[in-house]
Amino acid sequence: MPFYQYFNGDILPIDESIFKTNDLGLLRGYGLFDYFRTYNGVPFRWDDYWRRFENSARLLKLTLPISQQETEKVLADLHAMSGEQEVAFRFVLTGGYAPDSVNVVQPNLLIRTEPLPQDNPAGRLKGIKVLPYEYVRDLPEIKSTNYVHMVLMADEMRRQQAADLLFHKDGEVSELTRSNIFIFRGNKLITSDRNVLNGITRKVILELAQAHFQIEVRPVLYKEVVTADEVFTTSTTKWVMPVVQIGDLPIQNGLAGTSTLFLRELFENLIADWGK
Repeated sequence: MPFYQYFNGDILPIDESIFKTNDLGLLRGYGLFDYFRTYNGVPFRWDDYWRRFENSARLLKLTLPISQQETEKVLADLHAMSGEQEVAFRFVLTGGYAPDSVNVVQPNLLIRTEPLPQDNPAGRLKGIKVLPYEYVRDLPEIKSTNYVHMVLMADEMRRQQAADLLFHKDGEVSELTRSNIFIFRGNKLITSDRNVLNGITRKVILELAQAHFQIEVRPVLYKEVVTADEVFTTSTTKWVMPVVQIGDLPIQNGLAGTSTLFLRELFENLIADWGK
């Protein structure tokens, strides 16, 4: 069965054109999004994702045209219409149509159901390479639609067989383009608290790790990352993904670390039972 999309109160086929050309998301890049998925047919950490989406909208001064309860009904309808057990949901909220191309009148809300992205079990087991990139995202608490640096560097990442960019500036690491970064130093699990998007998978990993490791949430220096015992990244699509090389520098022996793989297993056990 085909996937569908919700747009400002209507449910339409996924390939139907919807946006007019004077939308502020197109004209000014003024928009935000969020992305999550189901496990066992149940949306994962839905309340957390909604709160983050709501917070992003508040920080961009955009009024949400629909409540959480109303959105739950939309998600259930879109999921049922897809005919799939597992789906991804993508929310997009833009500044809407602006006759003067500047001022917000009424935001546009799009909710898409999408097939799940291609899995990367090899990456979760063996780890990935990332490229250091000097940059800090503007308004990092907002999951904005601006991914220009990732797109600009896509060819270079392919050329160097890297999976992502590691953002750093003034000696401090923040995040990857679409995921959070963690390091292990001995029994300490450390992740940055500055210039980062508060990832939901990040939050889950911190919860799972609490009983097993010392946890530090604080600014993280670049030199700490490249000399760490283990490095990994987390997101909806990456889950717990070891980072084994940064540019030309391997992390320790260049293999996925045991503590990282332990956390990956805890996360996989959690999602295997999600909603049951």
